[in-house]
Amino acid sequence: MKQATIFRHFATLLFLLLSAQVFAQTATLRGTVRSGNTPLADASVRVGSTGTTTNAQGVFSVSVNPGKYTITVSYTGFEQQTRTVTLKAGETTVIDFGLESTAVLNEVVVLGSRSTPRTQLETTVPIDVLDIKKLAGVGAQVNLNQILNFAAPSFTSNTQSLGDGTDHVDPASLRGLGPDQVLVLVNGKRRYNSALINVNGTFGRGSVGTDLNAIPVSSIERIEILRDGASAQYGSDAIAGVINVVLKKSVDKLSASVTSGEYNSKVNGKSYHDGQNTQVALNLGLALGSKGGYINFSGSFDDRKPTDRGGARNDVIYRRYPGGVDRTDSFLVATNTTRKDYSLVVGQSKYTSGQFSFNTAIPLNNGAEFYAFGGLGYRKGKSGGFYRLPNESRNILEIYPLGFLPYIGSDAYDRSFAAGIRGKVAEWNVDFSNSFGQNQFDFSVLNSLNASLGKASPTNFNAGGPKFTQNTTNVDLSRSFDWLSGTNLAFGGEFRFENYQLKAGDQNSYANYGLARQVGVDANGNPILVPDFTGSVNTLFGPDGSARPGGAQVFPGFRPENAVNANRTAASIYADAELNFSKAFLVDAAVRYENYSDFGSTTNGKIAARYKLNKTFSIRASASTGFRAPSLQQRYYANTATVFTSGVANEIGTFPNDSRPAQLLGIPKLSPEKSKSVSLGFTGSFGKLKVTLDGYYTRINDRVIYTGQFTGSNAPTASPVDKEIYQLLSLANATGAAFFANAINTETRGIDLIVSYKARLGKGTLSADLAANASQTNQVGPINVSSKLIGKEGTYFSASSKVYLENAVPNTKANLALNYGIGKFNFFLRNNYFGGVIEATNTVANQQYYTPKWVTDLSIGYKLSRIANLTIGANNLLDIYPDKIAIAANSNSGQFVYSRSALQFGSNGRYLFGRIDINF
Repeated sequence: MKQATIFRHFATLLFLLLSAQVFAQTATLRGTVRSGNTPLADASVRVGSTGTTTNAQGVFSVSVNPGKYTITVSYTGFEQQTRTVTLKAGETTVIDFGLESTAVLNEVVVLGSRSTPRTQLETTVPIDVLDIKKLAGVGAQVNLNQILNFAAPSFTSNTQSLGDGTDHVDPASLRGLGPDQVLVLVNGKRRYNSALINVNGTFGRGSVGTDLNAIPVSSIERIEILRDGASAQYGSDAIAGVINVVLKKSVDKLSASVTSGEYNSKVNGKSYHDGQNTQVALNLGLALGSKGGYINFSGSFDDRKPTDRGGARNDVIYRRYPGGVDRTDSFLVATNTTRKDYSLVVGQSKYTSGQFSFNTAIPLNNGAEFYAFGGLGYRKGKSGGFYRLPNESRNILEIYPLGFLPYIGSDAYDRSFAAGIRGKVAEWNVDFSNSFGQNQFDFSVLNSLNASLGKASPTNFNAGGPKFTQNTTNVDLSRSFDWLSGTNLAFGGEFRFENYQLKAGDQNSYANYGLARQVGVDANGNPILVPDFTGSVNTLFGPDGSARPGGAQVFPGFRPENAVNANRTAASIYADAELNFSKAFLVDAAVRYENYSDFGSTTNGKIAARYKLNKTFSIRASASTGFRAPSLQQRYYANTATVFTSGVANEIGTFPNDSRPAQLLGIPKLSPEKSKSVSLGFTGSFGKLKVTLDGYYTRINDRVIYTGQFTGSNAPTASPVDKEIYQLLSLANATGAAFFANAINTETRGIDLIVSYKARLGKGTLSADLAANASQTNQVGPINVSSKLIGKEGTYFSASSKVYLENAVPNTKANLALNYGIGKFNFFLRNNYFGGVIEATNTVANQQYYTPKWVTDLSIGYKLSRIANLTIGANNLLDIYPDKIAIAANSNSGQFVYSRSALQFGSNGRYLFGRIDINF
């Protein structure tokens, strides 16, 4: 409480200081930055070592000491300009700038430095800048994850199938590391994580990421991707790097777009017309007052239909008991059904979503500015599970005579709001802000049943769900000095509050009403049983003789004992310096101290440098340490879920590390991940050709993984520990137990290549961009086990978990994009290379390798009028599919034609689309 009171007084003092007048005998430079007649908002203006940006009307104003200065003006996608001017005390000098479009790698970024923005070729570490308007205008991708997946080779994200909630929140990776090892910022402020934790058989298993698709693409000006460890600068999670989403600031503009398309594909002798997707997007910018204030609104509505590329099952569909005689053929004839009717739906899930966001800034007195941004989002999803066959213990024939395909429903809610004030106190730039974010994920189960309720079972269930809340307060100060050839110092602090909640579902979603507890024995020695769904004795059995499981089929609800409401805080302070020893030699250094209420403290540092060999070549290098505290989700998530292994269903419970099963097995408590990273790179500017090449190495110790499945036993010869584990699993309606654990150490090595070229070609303009990434992550050293786990390493870190970590997504990605604009036409052609991947299975002999593939995208745009533009095109123009599953054991009795665990680029085939853009 004392710390909080001090912090509030400090914040109040900063606010008063920002509102106070500071008098000095200075010179003033004012002007505008435009492209033709269009003002450029947020352009960078650098006067010596002092920097500022333009407002929404492209106007800038900066006060400095009198003297002779070099003025540098730059803006994303435009040629940098410099001029020399002498500024006199007490006078205002007016200079206007007109910028022309340039090649990509001359774009200016603010990410990675708290001083004046620099071009990508001048930064000490590799940074990508992606113009979302250009990317969204040429391809069919309508959400942020898919745009980045095809535009940035170091970034990987694929739509999942049969992954429960992960079907609706795509895990994303940077440089081959986990979804929770990349930090996401919006307008430079930390974005909150998803409430959902990935515990199913997909890439990123055991991790919690940030749902980038909750940000409407129509609200985004550009994306900055810092491809280097940055924990010392930005805090926990930034082991792989940082993604900064910069929102639009434009005014006096209204833009709207409608994008629609479908998969139009033919494979295995069958034509598909499915997966229809329609997005309506809007953006409106308004000026506030006459001093450069603005407010920008964005919204989008998406409707996505499902796809199915699964095969027909080839196993026994109907057994007649007693005896379990196969009567499949006669059953199909009698019911007029086919084998496909009893099979999985393998493909993208169905969802509908709506999102709204805003971004605003209002000038105050004395150069200060109030700003705010935020949004609301809702997504409703529906994804299929595994089919329950008619005459098995998981089905009730009176409800589903033909068996049933259960569905998992999801309702995801996003809420965010950030506000702050920034300006100058004396010579210091000060930024004080508070950011709030929340994600709620509610599960429902549809077209299902609770087999232990028999024919009285409902078919739809409320299964409960998680909610994650984050509130972050920041104070940042920076100042430029005329030391050396220019020096910038910055320091600040952050206080973050996190809350994680798990809400229990309705009782019928999790209970096993066929369970009983023994209260004694009768005169004949037989047990006396009392119905009790917290008991451990099964009393209900299906026609096949197996016990009827409790809970909703496909996703048993969260139990009351799973419910949790956990908090933690994290406080940090940082300092960094940018030293220009000369115009050629630049050094960045940063140090950060961070303290978590549940994991203690850590100090991390970073040093990076860039040296210009000449006007053409530069070299850059960095070294840093990093830190990631296990998420609240990893600490407190608990549930029992149905997991299919080789077609056999099992109820697997996830237990916290302080639970009794964890203690019995010797699962240690969670601790932070710690990393060390180094990189070495080269940049070259050969006129219209720009090149960057960067190699990197990252070592992560005590990496958190999701373990395999531990079991107990009630056999007479079982150990006391196995018997107790068996009893505890029975109470949780589970047959196996899994945990989150710091099980392994990993090393990642990789290289990034970016080549950009832009020039006039005939009467048009040609842009060519080649981007490639090759990386490899490996588990190194022994598995970190306690004495109780010796001999169980293969369960603790299974063979399939190793594949998910090392080979489930391409280790090599590349794309070559060509864009040619001439007159009213724009032609876009992109070839994407996706490296090979491996099937994630615990049987090493079944780990099939799927060969690399090339995927081609093509679009043609035409300017219909001054305000309207039409684009048509195809993603995966040549209808390329991954290799088919060649090992029968991986196909789940023929239902999987393509792998669902080894994801390259999806398995839906060609996608045709059209879009119309209107700009007022």
